[in-house]
Amino acid sequence: MDLTHLGRWIAEHATATDDHDILLSGFCEALVEAGIPVWRVSVMAPALDPTLRGVSLNWHAGEGMSFVANAHGADEESDWLLSPVYALVEQGETFGRWRLDAPGLAVDFPVLKALGAQGGVDYVLHIVEFAPGTALRGVAVSFCTREAAGFTAAHLSAIADVLPFLTLAIAKMGLAHTFREVSATYLGRSTAERILDGQIRRGEGRAVPAAILLTDLRGFTALADRIDPADMVAWLNEHFDALGDPVARHGGEILKFLGDGFLAVFPVPDAGTLPCPVCGAALNAATDGLAANAALNARRRAADLPELAADCVVHFGTVIYGNVGTERRLDFTIIGRAVNEASRIESQCAALGHDLLVSDSFAERCARQLEPVGTIELRGLSRPMRVWTVPRE
Repeated sequence: MDLTHLGRWIAEHATATDDHDILLSGFCEALVEAGIPVWRVSVMAPALDPTLRGVSLNWHAGEGMSFVANAHGADEESDWLLSPVYALVEQGETFGRWRLDAPGLAVDFPVLKALGAQGGVDYVLHIVEFAPGTALRGVAVSFCTREAAGFTAAHLSAIADVLPFLTLAIAKMGLAHTFREVSATYLGRSTAERILDGQIRRGEGRAVPAAILLTDLRGFTALADRIDPADMVAWLNEHFDALGDPVARHGGEILKFLGDGFLAVFPVPDAGTLPCPVCGAALNAATDGLAANAALNARRRAADLPELAADCVVHFGTVIYGNVGTERRLDFTIIGRAVNEASRIESQCAALGHDLLVSDSFAERCARQLEPVGTIELRGLSRPMRVWTVPRE
């Protein structure tokens, strides 16, 4: 069982790439080539993700890799509490071993019972802890064999010798993935990519033509004064789903939430192309979001719950897309006259009786039929601005 090359291969692979499938399959195949009769190997790790509590990467001899994402929720919590990993963690142990062909021993753990039914004989589990400081507390790696005699002492010793290389590589890949996903969760994926690419200095940014979508929930402040805060947060999230999901679906990005609204941007790569497909996508995001919000309010009304109407503005202009803030606390956002204008246009929605207003500069780039609403005076503008809306069906 010569595995002297395996640690070096793991280190080189983990340095060059974050491909965990190739890492685990190469690791398992090397064990088999060395005479260690692994049939199934599983790597289980917690996730720092708003939708997932953890992930499992599984390798089966002759079948290859599979990936399982474990969502947050009661069902996944129940599975976790009935797992051998949870049992070891609760006992403060880092190693466990179960014979799956011994009657009754695996009954308390559904996963072991299932592996035994598939021909598994011997199951070994290692818990490796990571340095504290994040929710990525460690990783669990299990090895299962169908060999009738199970794993020998030599097999287990060889696995233990190379396991630190594997778990170190997994820690590196897990942190890199978490870094990207957490950044995208809080900043937006496009903005996160810019920052991770090195655009992190204050004042660093570039001028970009962009469609701007600004959304605000009408009556939120008054409702918040008389509603339980927990209910208010839950309802607010439902409205943000309704209004915000179309932004991502149509290629835009929410840059920031502004209490009871949000600012989204649709960068325009070729401002000279008319009609502008990006502006068309931004307008579709606004109308789809308002329709979804209206449907949500209809369900609220039927359940005798409060409703929150929304106002939207779409505008076009050149903005600075980059870093602004203090020396050590920055915000990557869009700054410029067009952003201020969008905010001032939005303040006119209620007075004009429309939940969607389209600026003149946006309307002239849009292929969709629009109807004029009127001309408004905006503070800071030397001349009045015409505004438009989408005809009601």
